[in-house]
Amino acid sequence: MPSVGQFLREHREMRGMSVEEISRATRVPVSSVERIESDRFDELPGEVFVRGFLKSYARALGVAGDDVLARYTASRRVAWVTPLPLSSVNPKPPRGRRFGVAIAFVLLLILFTLALSIVLKPRGDDMPQELSSRAMSALGA
Repeated sequence: MPSVGQFLREHREMRGMSVEEISRATRVPVSSVERIESDRFDELPGEVFVRGFLKSYARALGVAGDDVLARYTASRRVAWVTPLPLSSVNPKPPRGRRFGVAIAFVLLLILFTLALSIVLKPRGDDMPQELSSRAMSALGA
C-alpha cells in the first residue's frame, strides 16, 4: 500500500496536474505540497493544518478526503507521551508564600470586623437631641 504522499502524487500525475496547479487549486504553498508528497509531515505547520491540506489536496484531485485522512492516520499511529516532571506530581507552594497568604487573610479579617462594627454601631449616641429624647420617651414612657 503506498504512503499518503505517494498516493496523492500518483493521482496528481494520472490527472496530468503539476505541483503548481495543485498549489493554486488548494491554496496550499508549493513547498507544503512537495512535503506532503514526500511524506515529510513533521516539516508542516501543525496537525490541524496537515489534515486541512490533505482534505484540500484530495478534493482538488477528486479523491475521497476520508480515504486520504484514513491513510494519513494509519501512517501516523505513533503516540508521544511526555512524562510529567517529578516535582509537579506533588506541588507544594513555598513556605514563605503560605505565610504571606495567612497574614493577608488575618488582615482582611480584621478590616472586615472593623467595617462591620462601624456599620452595625448603635446610633443612639449620634442622634440629634430632639430625636434621641423623643425616642427615649417613646421607649421609656
